[in-house]
Amino acid sequence: MNTLATTLAHAGPGPWILLFPLVWAVVIAGIVTVARRAGRRPGRAGRPYRDGGPDEHSPIALLGHRFAAGEIDEDEYWRRLTVLEEQFGRAPTTKGRRA
Repeated sequence: MNTLATTLAHAGPGPWILLFPLVWAVVIAGIVTVARRAGRRPGRAGRPYRDGGPDEHSPIALLGHRFAAGEIDEDEYWRRLTVLEEQFGRAPTTKGRRA
């Protein structure tokens, strides 16, 4: 007697078994993507934190605003910028200016 169960038992799992590694790859990629996005902390307005760039309220940015507004001259700007760069750990170039 040739039943459906006997036929399926001898036929094996079939080609659909090849989809299981693909399904697991999609699941793992999804988990990695969610974990990476959850690890990022957004800055202001949902933007990620910037690396190395001064924000608008940093002392270096305020010094730049004062220079742009004409409150201080160029010599005073470079002198104060050198002190701020030493304090915040940025290495000035040979002329005392950032690269």
